[in-house]
Amino acid sequence: MKLTTSQIDQLFTFTQQHYVEYYDLQSELVDHLANAIEIQWQENPNRSFEEALHIEFKKFGVFGFMDVVEKRQVALGKKYNGLVWQHFKDFFGIPKIVLTIAMTLLLFTFIKLSLYKVCILVGFYILLLGFTFYEMFKNRKTRKEKKKLNEKKWLFEEIINQYGTFSATIILPLNLLFQLINLGDNFLTNDYWILGISFLFVLFSLLLFIVFKIIPAKASFYLQETYPEYKLEKL
Repeated sequence: MKLTTSQIDQLFTFTQQHYVEYYDLQSELVDHLANAIEIQWQENPNRSFEEALHIEFKKFGVFGFMDVVEKRQVALGKKYNGLVWQHFKDFFGIPKIVLTIAMTLLLFTFIKLSLYKVCILVGFYILLLGFTFYEMFKNRKTRKEKKKLNEKKWLFEEIINQYGTFSATIILPLNLLFQLINLGDNFLTNDYWILGISFLFVLFSLLLFIVFKIIPAKASFYLQETYPEYKLEKL
């Protein structure tokens, strides 16, 4: 026996009722449940659809589908981190390494020639902070508009939109800034210290640019690569 279209729809509804909101995970679970139910029917043709579904769902344990969702989140989170790392490494290969070096030397020169070295770093950080919050606000607004369209949700798309585990990246330089403020401008008289700090701030800027600009701009490509059916949904 094969499941009917109506029963397949019931399985999708069942996954939604059990807190699986992403279409890709729903599809995986529906395929699994449908195959398992059909195997049950081969052994016991008189078993009802509801009873067979109940038997299969019990196999997922106390937490139901949550373990499946969490494992998928971890796997796709690692994939996202890999994308960030790949783009990050690109800035240390030809030709982008030229840009990385130029940005570092430019910031180094600007700090070295200034009488207010710490103020420049604090101001630079505030600019990055403003950029971060602006991008997060803009993204949140876009997501709200898409939600009104009632489009299907994809887990990897959600991870990209929430910037993986990098959404809190902006707080990383705070401790360094506090230390510099306490030490004052006299600490930044050593060229090697200035160069090192300039390099760290450039690395931080590149990371933010990758997370907020590069990957979101290529999101459609990465989603089609992850979900072949994604392109069909967007036609």
